[in-house]
Amino acid sequence: MENKQTVKPRRKGIYLVPNLLTTGTLFGGFYAIVMATAGHFEAAVFGIFGAMIADGLDGRVARLTNTQTDFGKEYDSLCDMVAFGVAPAVLIWAFSLHYLADYPWIGGKLGWVIAFAYAACAALRLARFNVLAAIASSNKDFYGVPSPAA
Repeated sequence: MENKQTVKPRRKGIYLVPNLLTTGTLFGGFYAIVMATAGHFEAAVFGIFGAMIADGLDGRVARLTNTQTDFGKEYDSLCDMVAFGVAPAVLIWAFSLHYLADYPWIGGKLGWVIAFAYAACAALRLARFNVLAAIASSNKDFYGVPSPAA
């Protein structure tokens, strides 16, 4: 008699939980952008903090439920770009950097150039992380600063 273990097929719904948390990261970033452009800076900050919490939970839940996928990694990076790249750049531009346009002797556009530089650096950091993660998938080391920390 063989002792075969039966492997239960994984339910598709279990993959939904980490992706819903990742969508929460995207929502927090989007909310922060909308609130920053409306002049509600405190609410925008809370949107980014909410995105940080959702981003911290999505990876943990995926590892706990053993539901990590390449789709989830890419989706997480795109949502991180919005929440921790574009949203903080828009927030800081709307809060203070737009005032640099009042000084024509520095070009008038320096504020949005600085904000864009931050967003571009966040995109480069996430792209670098994705490439390094694909190359050294067995390596558990983390290189660089996590996007929410920046």
